[in-house]
Amino acid sequence: MDNRAELERFLAGVETRAYRIALYRLGNRDDALDVVQDAMMQLVRRYADKPAEQWQPLFYRVLTNRVRDVQRRSTVRNRFLSWLQQNDDDSREEPMAALADPASRRPEEEVALDRAMDALDAAIMTLAPRQAEALLLRMVEGLSVAATAAAMGCSQGSVKTHYSRAVHALREQLGEHWP
Repeated sequence: MDNRAELERFLAGVETRAYRIALYRLGNRDDALDVVQDAMMQLVRRYADKPAEQWQPLFYRVLTNRVRDVQRRSTVRNRFLSWLQQNDDDSREEPMAALADPASRRPEEEVALDRAMDALDAAIMTLAPRQAEALLLRMVEGLSVAATAAAMGCSQGSVKTHYSRAVHALREQLGEHWP
C-alpha cells in the first residue's frame, strides 16, 4: 500500500480535531493553526516510516509538545513585556468567519446551543492543563487510554485520573447547561 497516500489520509482525518484541541489549549487561532501544521510536518519528517497504527499517538504527542512550547514562549514573552511595563495589549482576536451550520435550527435552539458551547469552552479552559489534555484526547479525538498515555507521556492510570477529574469538574460547572 502507498504509505504516502495513507499518511495523507491520516493527516486529513485528524486535522480538524487537532486544530480544535490546540485551540482549546492555546486560545488563539493563529497559534493553533501553526501548532497543528508544525505537528503534521514533524510527523511526516520523523515518523512517516513508522507503522500507520503508531501515527495517532505519535502525532498527538508531537502536538502536545508543540502546544507546551507555545505556552512556554507565551509565558516568557508576557513576563518580559510585564517587566518592561509595556502592556502590549494587541488584540489577538481575528475576524475568522464562522462556518454556516448545516442543520437548520430555530433561533432559540441556536442561541441555547451557542450558550452551551460557550459554557463548555469556558469550562475546559478552567481545567488543569493535564486534565484538559486527557479530556480532549479521549473525548474529541477518541483515543484509547493507552494511546492517550502514549501521547501525553504518562501512565494509563494517570490518564484515567486526569480524565475522571476533568469530567467531574465539567459536570459541576456545566450542570445548568448540560443535563
